[in-house]
Amino acid sequence: MLPDGREAFLFSLKNDSGMEVDITNYGGIVTAIRIPDRNREPGDVVLGFDSLEGYLGEHPYFGAIVGRFANRINKGRFTLEGKEYKLAQNNGPNHLHGGIKGFDKVLWTASTEKTLDTVSLKLGYQSPDMEEGYPGNLLVEVDYTLNDMNELVISYRATTDKTTVLNLTNHSYFNLDNCRGDILDHELMIDGDRVTELNADSIPTGKILDVEGSCFDFRTAKPIGADIGETAPGYDINYEVNGYDGELRRIATLYHEGTGRAMDVLTTEPGVQLYTSNYIEDIPGKEGIHYKQHSAVCLETQHFPDAPNQQSFPSTVLHPDEEYQQVTIYRFKW
Repeated sequence: MLPDGREAFLFSLKNDSGMEVDITNYGGIVTAIRIPDRNREPGDVVLGFDSLEGYLGEHPYFGAIVGRFANRINKGRFTLEGKEYKLAQNNGPNHLHGGIKGFDKVLWTASTEKTLDTVSLKLGYQSPDMEEGYPGNLLVEVDYTLNDMNELVISYRATTDKTTVLNLTNHSYFNLDNCRGDILDHELMIDGDRVTELNADSIPTGKILDVEGSCFDFRTAKPIGADIGETAPGYDINYEVNGYDGELRRIATLYHEGTGRAMDVLTTEPGVQLYTSNYIEDIPGKEGIHYKQHSAVCLETQHFPDAPNQQSFPSTVLHPDEEYQQVTIYRFKW
């Protein structure tokens, strides 16, 4: 039950291969992903809480749908069609993940759908004009679909009645070792030759840097911890997806040798934010586990941070005669 008396629900999607995904319509939050390991022992691979109360408090966007704009907008301002819009500055001087009450903190409408080889949770939300400072009445639909190929498919659609900006993602925190310990021994591959250069406030400068010879080079799989000391307190940077053309493609793979679990990330988006839980400090999580720095890794498929202020970046502008569409898939293997 939410503080205002409305009721949130928890939905469980299951397939025939032993994979289960729990999602609540509060924030569209993925609260659990349970998959077997190489010994067929099931385990949860995303950080979160045991009950709704944890998600109602302060937390780092565990498992949530993030919007209207994922990542940062410089000084919480952008100009669109000659008009300046001012947003909350909720991350130092910058705007982060949709503001004070983003899509991670709203109650979505929910319905379920089942076919022969899939089960889906269909979520919807009507974001009113100027909510959190963004223009346009925005209708957003997000489908979570689990299939028998052990894929969690996240499909996003949106329309607006006024020109606006939009950048949606899911903010799940992955740890393939049953969410225990850290992810420094997880091997990661990212199909990205370049990253967006950041200033001291983690805002893109507009330059795109080659990863060649740097700690950001994950083009060949390596342990996350191998070079993390070169970018203290850890990774928090956007990669430009190689060969981006709007089509679905595999852009990253995460692997944990100890459990034999692997996760492929496929997306139609031009970027992916690598974040290694740098600022988590002793958060009590599920099953009595206390999450700490580097407890998990996020691979947030997205358009680039601060895109409304960076003309050279792929556009995040949505017009009334257009439909926003993107798909991201987290494919699990064991």
